[in-house]
Amino acid sequence: MKNDCRKSVFDPRVSMAENCGISLKSIVGKTEAIVRDRMGGQAAGHGMDHVLRVLASARAIQAEAGGDLEIIELAALLHDVGDAKLHDGVERSAEFAREILGSLGASDELIAHVAHIVDNISFRKTESAEPLSLEGQVVQDADRLDALGAIGIVRTIEYGAAFGQPFYSSYGDTKTDVGHFHEKLFKLKSLMNTDAGRRMAKDREAFKRSFLDQFLRECS
Repeated sequence: MKNDCRKSVFDPRVSMAENCGISLKSIVGKTEAIVRDRMGGQAAGHGMDHVLRVLASARAIQAEAGGDLEIIELAALLHDVGDAKLHDGVERSAEFAREILGSLGASDELIAHVAHIVDNISFRKTESAEPLSLEGQVVQDADRLDALGAIGIVRTIEYGAAFGQPFYSSYGDTKTDVGHFHEKLFKLKSLMNTDAGRRMAKDREAFKRSFLDQFLRECS
């Protein structure tokens, strides 16, 4: 391990951050700055605004469900930093999380925990994902909440517009955002891990269903 902070006594048994007197809160702040820089130009419902909403929801869930707050904050910030939809179908978030946290001197244990969360919370891996820690369950719930409610509707429309997918088709012969509601988004409430997540998801799903009912009435 390289002594980047030039301490006269450097303990190789602990992280660079601990050797240099860097707090986890500092690592969280620096991680947010890096993620802002990398994701500032992204849209389609997966930009920095999404990341910050997931961070806020994760903090709210953690206040009730518990878990290590700094691990939760780091995983929330990094969960979409290498999203497959924005990297030619290749999921790179865990890779980028390791790179970023390593550059900040985080311990191997912290890096492994955060990378494991980031690598196992997506809906795509529902069947193949490895079991999540409590911290991972909190972040997963927060991420899924952002696909529901009013925000979830807007994100779905943004994504569809960015990739040429119509919101609705009366012909039923093309992939649509409304179809995505039924194929994925209305399944999320039943997949929540925490009581807080389930409660929030119930309210947001009810709003989304109400919107869709009204939309389809106006289309008939």
